[in-house]
Amino acid sequence: MKKYILLLAITLVSIHTWAQENRTKTLINAALHGWEYELKAGFNIGGTLPLPFPEEIRNIKSYNPTLSITIEGNMTKWLGEQKRWGVVTGLRLENKGMRTKAEVKNYGMEIIGEDGNRLKGNWTGGVRTKVQNSYLTIPILAAYKFDITDNTKFVINAGPYLAIGLGGKVKEDGDNCKIFDDKGGDWKRFDLGLQWGVGVELGEHYLVNFTAQHGFIAPGKSEDGNGDEISPKNMSFAIGVGYRF
Repeated sequence: MKKYILLLAITLVSIHTWAQENRTKTLINAALHGWEYELKAGFNIGGTLPLPFPEEIRNIKSYNPTLSITIEGNMTKWLGEQKRWGVVTGLRLENKGMRTKAEVKNYGMEIIGEDGNRLKGNWTGGVRTKVQNSYLTIPILAAYKFDITDNTKFVINAGPYLAIGLGGKVKEDGDNCKIFDDKGGDWKRFDLGLQWGVGVELGEHYLVNFTAQHGFIAPGKSEDGNGDEISPKNMSFAIGVGYRF
């Protein structure tokens, strides 16, 4: 945790220094025409979650969404004279992960060896699972903002997002499996979902924001003891701060 906080602090100081030293007439002109550019950093909490839970999972002893760093750059085009409504897009580099401990009965499992061979069957007993995925995400959001005070604004945004998996791994009871590659089983590289969030603009440049995501595509699938499909989805939320040019 301490190293994450230190890395986040260093990132924000670097962003602030770079922004102060590189403000140009181009950015000022863009702001006059309704364009804004932001850099953000924060913590992403969440990962894959099977909903509804399959009947083979008899008891969940623990579910811990992992804490990961997210870094993103956004641009917003505000519309109209008052610039209340806007369209937001950008790029976000993020990790999503989770750890679980559960008691299962007739739980479908598959082990994929380094040579690509597979061993598949059902298991009754305890299962420990760890999933960690990295994504490059593109949000496409509608935004609305209004004044709280003269120097403080509240922002609401929502819309779809697209994501491509850059890498990751699954660890289940000591068996490791890399995903998003030829030996990664049936894990899907692309994700599509809904994102929504709220934020506060402090003064001209500083931001605090909360973001949530709900994926529609199961990155990985398996089968329970009855042959029914188990399809976990990506679910996460992030808390961050940023700098607006």
